[in-house]
Amino acid sequence: MGPINELWEILTLVTVVVLGGLALLVALVRGRGGDTATLDRDRRSPDAAPEGDVLVEDRPAGSGEVDNRGGGVAVEEPPAPTPTLERPDSARGRLQRLRARLARSNNAIGQALLSLLSRGGLDEQAWEDVEDTLLASDLGVEATQELVASLRTQVKVDGTTDAAQVKQWLHDDLLRLVDPTLDRRIRASREGEHPAVILVVGVNGTGKTTTVGKLGRVLVAEDKDVLFGAADTFRAAAADQLQTWGERVGVPTVRSHAEGADPASVAYDAVKGGVEAEVDVVLIDTAGRLHTKRGLMDELGKIKRVVEKVAPVGEVLLVLDATTGQNGMRQAEEFAREVAITGIVLTKMDGTAKGGIVVNVQRKLGVPVKLIGLGEGPDDLAPFDAEAFVSAIVG
Repeated sequence: MGPINELWEILTLVTVVVLGGLALLVALVRGRGGDTATLDRDRRSPDAAPEGDVLVEDRPAGSGEVDNRGGGVAVEEPPAPTPTLERPDSARGRLQRLRARLARSNNAIGQALLSLLSRGGLDEQAWEDVEDTLLASDLGVEATQELVASLRTQVKVDGTTDAAQVKQWLHDDLLRLVDPTLDRRIRASREGEHPAVILVVGVNGTGKTTTVGKLGRVLVAEDKDVLFGAADTFRAAAADQLQTWGERVGVPTVRSHAEGADPASVAYDAVKGGVEAEVDVVLIDTAGRLHTKRGLMDELGKIKRVVEKVAPVGEVLLVLDATTGQNGMRQAEEFAREVAITGIVLTKMDGTAKGGIVVNVQRKLGVPVKLIGLGEGPDDLAPFDAEAFVSAIVG
């Protein structure tokens, strides 16, 4: 019995040791697991994260911080692109900067005149050639006769055909006809509680909507707060075109998405919106069907009447294609009979345009050319400068 008792004692001791070891091991494992379970991952610092672990914090959607897309990879959300607004060139000095371009299109007239006037022995045929050259420049009959009479008198009195002297005479007489004393400022400042309201009129194809967009850029460059009104509802995509111009420089556009909507209603909403938003200027692009259509002229009158229920119209700018010559003059006269034109915008002066139309249209309408378009670029619309214009023609 002694050995048997001894064996049981040994087995009992071994069992106790084994069970004790197992109990200790389980306790250790449970202790480590409990530590992990009670650790708040959101409060763990990146430095405390075990190697190979991906730290993901709960963040609101759209916070732009790191987001876990799964697969153990932290992906950073790219920031939403911020639209970059263009900063238009300042209106100051635009015409001077584009003077060479203007000279290329009109200098041929000046050179032809100087060639005729500088040759000796000016007879009647030579003076007729001078008249023909001036008429070809769209100067108009009345202004041509006036200019030729002045030149003939000066040549006769002075008795010289010196090129430099003749050039100075030509410059001075043309400048007098263009009239640098005319007020060419654009009324683009708020008056009391009302924004300045500018209606832009003209037939389709003259660059009317483009002119509105470019004029908006000129005003933005002068730190004006501008609003567009897309009231040319009869031309497909006119509103889209104007809205695109506005988006490039941060100018909002009031428009209708219904084809053929009432233009006067759109213009009214634009001016009302401008009053509420306290903008400086509301620029309204009007319908531009052919001027021979009585409906268009009636519509322009209606737009002006409706708009003036909200704010006075300070400017009515007529856009003319300078290359159309006498056809453009007839358009100008028709528009002037319907609405009180306050200024002219001559577009496409960089092509085959003839500089004499500046004098002609001013005399016919009794209003100044205020802006001139010298190219296809977004900043190629410039305030008209009489001195720079004449100097570009004469050379």
